[in-house]
Amino acid sequence: MQKILVWDWPVRIGHWLMAAGFGIAWLTAESESLHALHIVAGAIVLAVATFRLPWGLIGSRYARFRDFVRGPQQIRAYLKQMLELAPPETVGHNPAGAVAILLLLGLGILTSLLGWALEVELAGHWLEEVHEFVAGLMLTVVAVHLLGVAAGSLLHGENLVRAMLTGYKQGTAQQAIRSARPFAAVLLIAWIVTICWYLLR
Repeated sequence: MQKILVWDWPVRIGHWLMAAGFGIAWLTAESESLHALHIVAGAIVLAVATFRLPWGLIGSRYARFRDFVRGPQQIRAYLKQMLELAPPETVGHNPAGAVAILLLLGLGILTSLLGWALEVELAGHWLEEVHEFVAGLMLTVVAVHLLGVAAGSLLHGENLVRAMLTGYKQGTAQQAIRSARPFAAVLLIAWIVTICWYLLR
């Protein structure tokens, strides 16, 4: 076993920008003076999530949905193994983490679009309630995801937060991805800037 490159730049940059965007959006939700910042944060969440969908089809090995999305039986089996404190090693995302990722992407897109609909006054007060409810659901998923990351780090003896920062985990040379895809990271940043510009103009 050795340190190998697992997470490409788009996955890592997208992960932390989406986390920061959601955190800022949540903290500024009730502030009129920071409303513009709230909009920018929501736009970042929307941009990252919508970029991540096609990247899950054409990205590097461990970014692809087919590498980690599993059916209900495999998810239950993995959770049972976690409760038994003996989960199998996974180089990329584990089956339980995959559920959190899909939920966060879906809820991130939905929450951002509901916020945009509020901004352009497409509906009345009821839409604000829905927006807040979906954001609350997303916060719950974030909390469960953080607990899963902490549990996974302890059970596997590997710092998963650091891995998402550096891109490196333990594995064999054959399991490593060949490139961190820096050009795709540039495209992600360009897409984020485009979405922010469009929603703030």
